[in-house]
Order: sequence, then C-alpha cells, then structure tokens
Amino acid sequence: MLTILGFVMIGAFLLLIMMKKMSPMAALVLIPALFCVLVGQGAHLGDYVLKGIGDLAPTAAMLMFAIIYFGVMIDVGLFDPIVRGILRFCKADPVRVVVGTALLAAIVSLDGDGSTTFMITVSALYPLYKRLKMSLVVMTGVAATANGVMNTLPWGGPTARAATALKLDAGDIFVPMIPALAVGLVAVFALAYVLGRRERKRLGVLTLGETRVVDETVEEANDTEQVLVGAGAGAGGKGGAAAAPRGTGGAGSAGTDAGADVGADAVEGIGDGAGDDLQGLDPHRATLRPKLYWFNAALTVALLTLLILQTLPIPVLFLLGAALALTVNFPHMKDQKARVAAHAENVLNVAGMVFAAAVFTGVLTGTGMVEHMARWLVSGIPDALGPHMGLVTGVLSIPLTYFMSNDGFYFGIVPILAEAGAAHGVAPVEIARASLVGQALHMSSPLVPAVYVLVGMAKVEFGDHTRFTVKWAALTSLVVMGAGLLFGIL
Repeated sequence: MLTILGFVMIGAFLLLIMMKKMSPMAALVLIPALFCVLVGQGAHLGDYVLKGIGDLAPTAAMLMFAIIYFGVMIDVGLFDPIVRGILRFCKADPVRVVVGTALLAAIVSLDGDGSTTFMITVSALYPLYKRLKMSLVVMTGVAATANGVMNTLPWGGPTARAATALKLDAGDIFVPMIPALAVGLVAVFALAYVLGRRERKRLGVLTLGETRVVDETVEEANDTEQVLVGAGAGAGGKGGAAAAPRGTGGAGSAGTDAGADVGADAVEGIGDGAGDDLQGLDPHRATLRPKLYWFNAALTVALLTLLILQTLPIPVLFLLGAALALTVNFPHMKDQKARVAAHAENVLNVAGMVFAAAVFTGVLTGTGMVEHMARWLVSGIPDALGPHMGLVTGVLSIPLTYFMSNDGFYFGIVPILAEAGAAHGVAPVEIARASLVGQALHMSSPLVPAVYVLVGMAKVEFGDHTRFTVKWAALTSLVVMGAGLLFGIL
C-alpha cells in the first residue's frame, strides 16, 4: 500500500503543478501532508517535517548566502567580461544565443554548484532573451540540462555520494565516465542548436537595427515555439507585435518580476535602436567596483578552491564569503543593506521552496514510502537481467533521481542495486558509474533547490519548465547511457 501511495503522491504533485492547479510551494506542503494522513501517520507529520527541515537547513543556508555572494559579484562587475564575450558570440542570432546558453552554463558549472550556474547564466542572458522575444523555457531547459551533465564532477555531489555509499574511490568512478559524459555534453550542444534553429524559424534572423520578418502568419505554439501574433518589428521593420512567451511570470512561479532583476540596476535591457550594443549587464551601474576587480576574482577563486577541497562546510564558506564581499566592496552600512535588500526576494523565494521541499522529502522518507517504492522496483527486476545490472541501474537512475533526492538514491537505492549486481558478478564500480546517468534529468527535479533559483530569476513557471525540459533531459541521460555502453564503461 505504501508503494502505491508513494507513486500516487508523486504523480499527483507533478500533475497539479504542470496543470497549474497549485503553486509548487503549496503542492510541496499540502500534498504530502494529505498523504501522510491517508497512510495513517498524521500524528507523526510534525516529526517528519522537522526531520526534513533539519536535513535541508544547511542547503537552505548555502543557497541564501550563495545568492547574496554571487549577487554581489554580479553587481560589482566580476562576470562582465565573460558576459560580454558570450554576448559578442551570440550577437542577435537565436541559434547562437541558445548555444551560448549551453556554453555559459557548462563553463560556470565547473564550480560544482547549480545555484551559482543558474544565477550567472540567467543574469547574463535574461535581458537578451527578452529583447529578442525568445522563449525563456528554452533558456531554463538548456541551462538545467547542461548543468546536469556537469553535475557529475567529483566535487559536484553525485559522484562523491556514490563513492561513499559503495566505499569506492571517486576517481575510479568518474575518470572512466569522462568519454560518455563528453558525449552527453555534445548532445546538449546539439540540442541547443536544434532549439535555436526552431527559435530562429519562429523569430527570423534579427539584427540590432532591424528585424527580418520570416513569417507573418499566426503560428501554433508548441513545446519550444510560442504563439507569434504578426511578426516582430524593429527599426525599419514591418508592423506587428510578438506575443509574450508562454511560461513567464504568474502566481505559480518561484519568483516574481522583481525577483529577476538580480539586484538594483544590475540588469539592463538590450539596446533598442540601430547601432546600440548588445549588453546583458548595465556597464554604467553604480555598483561597479573596477578597482576591486582582482580582489573579487581572487576571493571567488579562493572560495571555489576551498569548496572543491571541502576545507569547510559549503554553507560556512558562502557565509564567510558573503560577509567579506559585502564588507570590502560596500564599506558603508547603508550600501550593504541596499545590496542585501536587492537580493532579498530571490533569497526568500529559494529558501521558502527549500523548506517546502523538506515537507515532501520528510513525509516521503519518514512514512517509509520511498523505501517501499525502491524495494518494489528492485524486486521487479527479472533474474535474467542480473548480469546486466549496470544497464538496469542506468535506466532506473533516470526516474529515481528525478523523484528522489540524491541522498535518498545514492545511500538508499544504489547499495541495494550493487548488492543485487554482486550476486551476478557485476562490480560495484560499474553500478556506481551507471548511477550517474540520470543527473541530466535530476537537475530539473522539484526536489533540487537550485532549480527554483533558475525558474525564479527567469520568471518561468515551474510547471512550464518541467513540461518542456523533462523529455530533453531524459533523452540526454539516455545518450550518456548509450555512450557508456558503446565504450564498455557500463
């Protein structure tokens, strides 16, 4: 019964948020509370929620201070050179813009932190997507999928968890997986190219001075193409106006219009007239600190180095980093308060979603639903598939890492799969590598706090992001698994 109710609870949650019947925060709280009562454990709801909050509190703290730290770094201009380089590459071509999104997300993902990746990517490219009237779910989908593939870095989390759970060396797991993960990253860039072509077909090839109209008919909206009423008009272009992209804003969004501003004066629209330069960050904003550029760069490098070396807990590192960045860059108290206030909405939205997710994970784990679901799945594996447990693990990792936290999957499920594989002569390291396959999809899971940073700052409905991204991210995971089989890794 717990198995059935667990799957029904997850299904009800996804259905309601994708149909926009409930906001993600409300669904994360009310649906598990209801199912906790249905399984007869309503009296323990408080214990389950407090346990879930306790488990996720360090993550919430990390995200809160990471948002402040990187928000300040964006404000003072640390990432402006990277942004300018990406924007010069993108120009006004939708294909280049989407490919540039994948490139920027992949580069920034090297630090192993999803929230950092999403803050920098959205801050840099959100104004460009808005100016060109491109679909924002394309941006969030490509960024999340690229980050998911890169999340398999040893310091990103999943690889370390798999190594810990199976008592293996992280290098033995990760290094042989590099060719398959490289193919997965190539698949992300191929996906970005295809989606960019679709956007170019919908919008035409744009320039700063004019918009070349490709089609003035009303197009039917689909997963990547929104309704286009008439054709976009630029200076010297034909009349007509494009409808706003679907999935931007709304009460169910993790953020609000103000939440996407990434700090007062930090983000400016793209130039409107002919000859204006494309820019995602206002080069004249009052918060710039050019004289402190190398200090901020050194501070960020030091912070990321300590993060990778795990010298201190990540929340402590970002707490110290945020305090130091604020003090040095904005020595006056009123300026520090202004910077904190500028990012407060993003902090509140993300922290709220993390604690709401704690209710979901707390009930799912506390009631025993997740354990029953996992054992049911493992018990359903035919004996004939025993020698192919690597493949089975790869397939299962795609849905399970979406519906479960990484901790739940790697510490609760992977050891069971490894034990079943060992009975058929499959090495634990092979199971560990296969367990990384689903990470491309995992980064869009409603249980991943960083995804709320992404959709909140991009002003995209979480349901729209889910509906658009799941199929592409799952396909990317399958590509990684296929490459692993082809190279004999799995």
